[in-house]
Amino acid sequence: MNGSEATIEVIATPSLGDTSYLLVSGDEAALVDPQRDSWELMEACAAKEVRIRYVLETHVHNDYVSGALEVRAATGATVAGPARAPYAFDHLPMAEDDEIRVGDVTVRAVETPGHTAEHTSYLVFDDAAGAPSAVFTGGSLLVGNAGRTDLSGSGRTEELARAQYRTLRRLALLPDGTRVLPTHGAGSSCAAGPVSGERTSTVGTERRTNPVLTAQDEEEFVRGRMSGLPAYPAYYRHMGPINGAGPRVLGGPPVMRPLTPTVVEGLLGGGAQIVDGRDRAAFAAGHLPDSICDELDERFASLVGEVVPFGTRLVLVLPEPAEDAAHEAMVQLLRIGYDDIAGYLVGGADAWAAAGRPLRSFRTADAAALAGRVDGRRVLDVRPDHPEGGIPGSLAVPLAELPRDREILVVCGSGRRAAVAAGLIDRAGIPVTAVISGGARELMAHT
Repeated sequence: MNGSEATIEVIATPSLGDTSYLLVSGDEAALVDPQRDSWELMEACAAKEVRIRYVLETHVHNDYVSGALEVRAATGATVAGPARAPYAFDHLPMAEDDEIRVGDVTVRAVETPGHTAEHTSYLVFDDAAGAPSAVFTGGSLLVGNAGRTDLSGSGRTEELARAQYRTLRRLALLPDGTRVLPTHGAGSSCAAGPVSGERTSTVGTERRTNPVLTAQDEEEFVRGRMSGLPAYPAYYRHMGPINGAGPRVLGGPPVMRPLTPTVVEGLLGGGAQIVDGRDRAAFAAGHLPDSICDELDERFASLVGEVVPFGTRLVLVLPEPAEDAAHEAMVQLLRIGYDDIAGYLVGGADAWAAAGRPLRSFRTADAAALAGRVDGRRVLDVRPDHPEGGIPGSLAVPLAELPRDREILVVCGSGRRAAVAAGLIDRAGIPVTAVISGGARELMAHT
């Protein structure tokens, strides 16, 4: 990293579908759209005697809690962001054509509203070339799509969609070889639809292949932005205010507290929510009452953000080894602002039962094994947005309105959401079976 040639390191966060970037020139660096848990990256830069001079933010309403203030607190870096952003802390405002220097590289701001009103992209110029070598596009031009324009509320969606259209046409005028380095990618609900699995691209490639840049006039583009947008997690609406005010600085990864059954019982009495990170089959076989099933993988925090009210105190039940799982779960939750984590239950469900406390369970099924046995059963299809082609006779109603006269069979696309929904239905006292192996397509094939 100490060489004279400028480099851009791609730092992926698959759990959120996002990417941060470290621009290094000589012994200086700029970190673009950092995640909150950038501590190891900062240590690596310090070990290589690279100073992070700037943190560049493309927009305030990201789908995670910004790590900008964490980086500033640890390194003294200057936080630079859109001039029109409502930041409540000291920062360097970047308006159209404003520039900063990072080693031998010039970074120039380009106002690119659309994904959000204040959105700003950044062109990268090597002094030896007259054309930009790269552009940090944030949530404007993505690989294979563009950022959605409804995060500021439905009243501004059309206005921002028209701004996004102009932004995309402007970015498309950059030279073909300009690298496109977006923040949002596959797995991020900030995208306005499917995006490529590739994290980066070039302007030339996007101009030829990206549907938002090919054969669309403004009205067609706006219609597409105004309808058919996928749902986004409920926690999203909290990210803008938190990032604008300035997130609480953690100063490093907290250590999660181990909890006994007695302590957990007290926390539950105080309104804490148990999130069980074990696999769906283990959860169905025996779990703490009122807990939510959410397997600890890359999607763990995203699902918490969909089903657990923001600000809720959390208690975790984790797969073994629980100490390792605790760190992964905690980091994912901190990224989306779920900071109130009381700890994890040592020994998990087994310890709870050994202490004489009850466990709950529900039945499970395999989609293929249900061939010819669905007729007459109440089926609840919990795939997101209830896509067309659902199971005939399936239900899509609020929990309180579910019929109680017969068992509910819950199905989704793969079994994951079915386990979550089945847990919620079970604790409401409604008989339930979760299809945890296979999904709605397999079930329909045998119906």
